[in-house]
Amino acid sequence: MRMRPIPVAQNSMRLLTRAGKLRRQAGQALVELAFVVPVLVLLVIGVIEIGRYAYISILVGNAARTGAAYGARNLKTAKDGPGIVTAANNDFLSNGQGPSNGQGGLSVTSNQTCGCDVGGTIASDTTANCTPATPPVCTGHWVVTVHVTASGTFSGLFTFLGANSIAISRTASVRAAPIPG
Repeated sequence: MRMRPIPVAQNSMRLLTRAGKLRRQAGQALVELAFVVPVLVLLVIGVIEIGRYAYISILVGNAARTGAAYGARNLKTAKDGPGIVTAANNDFLSNGQGPSNGQGGLSVTSNQTCGCDVGGTIASDTTANCTPATPPVCTGHWVVTVHVTASGTFSGLFTFLGANSIAISRTASVRAAPIPG
């Protein structure tokens, strides 16, 4: 059977119809892209903000641990409040944080608790006498624990639900040298 040739006019109509479909599909892809790109941009910005928050939170926690480690070196440094604050602030500032880069400064507080350690269980001293000349009677040994709380502020790049800064607070506790007795 012999095939008949397609007339030229009919062949060019088919090509024009295909080209029109391709143009409409290209327009549809452009509209879909216009809907998807803003969502992806918001998603990327959100991931970056969460990462920044986590980073600042880790730095505040590290500063609290550094202050507690300084205070736990011995009984003298356990009472050195300004030294504990300086150690925590130096740790925070050494990572490029502080008021100069838009992050709030670090606020550090420290205190001590004392107690009788009997087999790992500490009974608190109700008189808060952390450096007695003669420790109270204890069946175990008398210990001093240094507690350091560091508080900072995370300043977001954008205001989200009316809040562009979030307070972050972390506490670290470390046992100082036991009091002989």
